[in-house]
Amino acid sequence: QVQLIESGGRLVQAGDSLRLSCAASGGGFGGYVVGWFRQAPGKEREFVAAIKWIGSNTNYADSVKGRFIISRETVKGSVALQMNNLKPEDTAVYYCARSSYGSSFLSKTDSDYNYWGRGTQVAVSS
Repeated sequence: QVQLIESGGRLVQAGDSLRLSCAASGGGFGGYVVGWFRQAPGKEREFVAAIKWIGSNTNYADSVKGRFIISRETVKGSVALQMNNLKPEDTAVYYCARSSYGSSFLSKTDSDYNYWGRGTQVAVSS
């Protein structure tokens, strides 16, 4: 059974950059859509970005457009989330999620993803 592992989260200052990575223990992401979601204390989980491995099509939440970049790390077979110009409101636990095989829509709905990592904490101080 596939296991997703996120890494890279830490405490940073506003304006800093941070790079997260998501790896799958069961193999690569060929044929899948991979998404990043986040959940802040007291709030519901929200969509951040998604990428389709084949073709590298992407989708972003309005709140992160122009600041975050989701991409394939082809040598490692993983998915990265490059976060630039971080703001205190970006503070959250960030989760990596994977669709079922053959999915093609870059969905913003968490129910469209069926495998989830345990999350990595990102904290942005003012």
